[in-house]
Amino acid sequence: MGTTPAEYRPVSDEAAILRREALVMQHLPQVRLIARRIHDRLPSYISLDDLVSTGVIGLLAAIDNFDESLNVQLKTYAERRIRGAIMDSLRDLDWAPRETRKRSKVIEAAIHKAKQRLGREPAEEEIAAELGIDPAEYQRWLTDIQAIDLQALEYAGSDGSRADLLRVIPDTNEDNWPSRLVERAELERILALAIERMPKLERTILNLYYFDELSLAEISKIVKLHLSRVAQLRVQGVLRLRSHMQRVWSGPPGRRQ
Repeated sequence: MGTTPAEYRPVSDEAAILRREALVMQHLPQVRLIARRIHDRLPSYISLDDLVSTGVIGLLAAIDNFDESLNVQLKTYAERRIRGAIMDSLRDLDWAPRETRKRSKVIEAAIHKAKQRLGREPAEEEIAAELGIDPAEYQRWLTDIQAIDLQALEYAGSDGSRADLLRVIPDTNEDNWPSRLVERAELERILALAIERMPKLERTILNLYYFDELSLAEISKIVKLHLSRVAQLRVQGVLRLRSHMQRVWSGPPGRRQ
């Protein structure tokens, strides 16, 4: 009498399952951290638990597809997959009001027009003037838009589609990835130059938020501004980047600035 096939699982499979479960438990705090940071930017009716559950799916995909030969840490690779899974689920919800999404595009266009007319990055009051509204109303627009402003480097393409510039360059395990690395380096150069030309306060807020990964509350203490004001300036900085990238990254390589 022996064990039936349905009851038998090879030792190697058992070991792989145990290793997978251990990796999930090890990186579960990373999922919760990423989900919490995204949740902090969302309307209150969006469930944190739902974001965590979706993030776990992204983590499992990262573990199952991770290639150690690429010389990249699993934590780094997993973060991209976790964040991507959560963001995709939010986009599928399409919870942001259409008017709010439209306003973000309108502001991007106004920033571009004012920049062309002035020959420099426009100040907040100049953007409001370009829109034909007073600064107080413009700040209310920024406050509303932060609900949909989930990715620093997302922009609207000329065909109406939206793209996360962190995903414009495919993963390095795809075909011809050395050329993709060159494109990523060019993208980073363009972004760095765009950020350098931004008003100092907005540049500081973006660096602290997206690179140092500080919360808006922490940043407000550093720059000595009210939390709501920091949130508005972060959104305005993001819209500057989107306006810039929409015009320089979508064109032929030889015409990028």
